[in-house]
Amino acid sequence: MDRRRLLWNGLLALTAAGFAYHIWYIGFRAPVAQLAAGGLAQKIFYFHVPAAYAMYLGGVACFLGSAAYLVSPTHKANGWARAGAECAVVFGSMVLISGPLWAKKAWGVYWTWDPRLTTLLLTVLVYVAIVVLRRFTGDGEAERKFAAAFGVLGTTLLPIIHFSVRLWGGNHPTVITEGGGGLGSDEMRIALAIGFGTMTLLALILLVVRARLAVTESRLDDATETAATLGLLDGE
Repeated sequence: MDRRRLLWNGLLALTAAGFAYHIWYIGFRAPVAQLAAGGLAQKIFYFHVPAAYAMYLGGVACFLGSAAYLVSPTHKANGWARAGAECAVVFGSMVLISGPLWAKKAWGVYWTWDPRLTTLLLTVLVYVAIVVLRRFTGDGEAERKFAAAFGVLGTTLLPIIHFSVRLWGGNHPTVITEGGGGLGSDEMRIALAIGFGTMTLLALILLVVRARLAVTESRLDDATETAATLGLLDGE
């Protein structure tokens, strides 16, 4: 086994172990929050917030890949743009699913048109549109550039999500602040830190795997198109 594969397998094992330890820590070490914060349901917070952070990572990858593709079109840039958008959808969906479960206990309703929730929903829908666009409009040069431009535009919503509470108020708490974001104990802060670590590892793994696969798919599509243009596939 070469060093690269050994390192990759070690990263996968570390991520799996991290998630297992995170679940144990949340269940047995992190204290139950006050009822106003959702009580036992508040423990969803330790997955909810890191998933939102992982969505940001996917969005940044989409932005960088999209911007790079617009400047200098390459399979690698296109692959990272695709991977970033898809990962943003995956982790954004995790946030949209976990959030209402916690909100029902804390606020009494599954959904409210809070500024942060609204901007989050809009952002996820933008990334869904990018994924659908790439899936159903083909993978030609024009389609790639249009999706890349959409990816750059969509990522501008990420800072708006982060600062929406400060800009427009609302019920959603500001988690990351200089004062600790309202986390009342060291165990809560440790649980959140472990969540950030494990979710970051998972996001990086998914981004790398999907980007490599997207690069391979793009090269295969281009090779197939070139072969068809040269008439090499006429005998099939």
